Amino acid sequence: MGGHRATTMEHEKVLAEHGWTENFNVQILDATGPDMVLPIPNGKIIKEDYVGRDLSKYNSLLVLSHFKGHPMGGFGGALKQLSIGCASSAGKCFIHSCGQSKDMRDCWEKEVKQEEFIEAMADAAEAVDTYFKDNVVYINALVNLSVDCDCCHVAEDPCMKDIGVMISTDPVAIDQACIDMIFASDDPGRDHLVERIESRHGRHILEAAEALNFGNREYELINIDEEEA
Repeated sequence: MGGHRATTMEHEKVLAEHGWTENFNVQILDATGPDMVLPIPNGKIIKEDYVGRDLSKYNSLLVLSHFKGHPMGGFGGALKQLSIGCASSAGKCFIHSCGQSKDMRDCWEKEVKQEEFIEAMADAAEAVDTYFKDNVVYINALVNLSVDCDCCHVAEDPCMKDIGVMISTDPVAIDQACIDMIFASDDPGRDHLVERIESRHGRHILEAAEALNFGNREYELINIDEEEA
């Protein structure tokens, strides 16, 4: 499952290989410590979220997510980007261990219930969304839809045709809309992706996040075709 992004140096290598550092001024927010700690007073599983300290340099956030399946969370979208994506190394450990460890050496050995891990992700997502308040926009790209995350060392090939790109200011609504489009699809590969999402209780993050009151599972879908754009 492990990929090539465990250290700052490995991150920088991947960024260079994909042309990001050549074209953009890229900053790895947790390259140096100490972490920035965001409180989660209403968190169900964790009460603090640990993110890169340089997140404090920004007053707005654009969350661009490659929506797809995930071997642990069931699926990855806006909510996973807010939680795992914004977390520092210690923060990732804290979420995955449901608050038991911030140490990469032992956090994976902690026993956790799958639904509690999903709820810990929702808690962490709420912390980042609340920090930026109304200054966040979410974009989900439903393309190259594989059951695996891009972080996997060898991810499965896409199993569904591309659906499109979604944009919203509500992380719960956009992920719910993406899930609904996948579940309603008649694509032959749909069942494989749905099985991954369901077997990991992936949709529970939508319920958990809505319960924290930073998003709504109800939404209005507005289609913008190429001519309108």
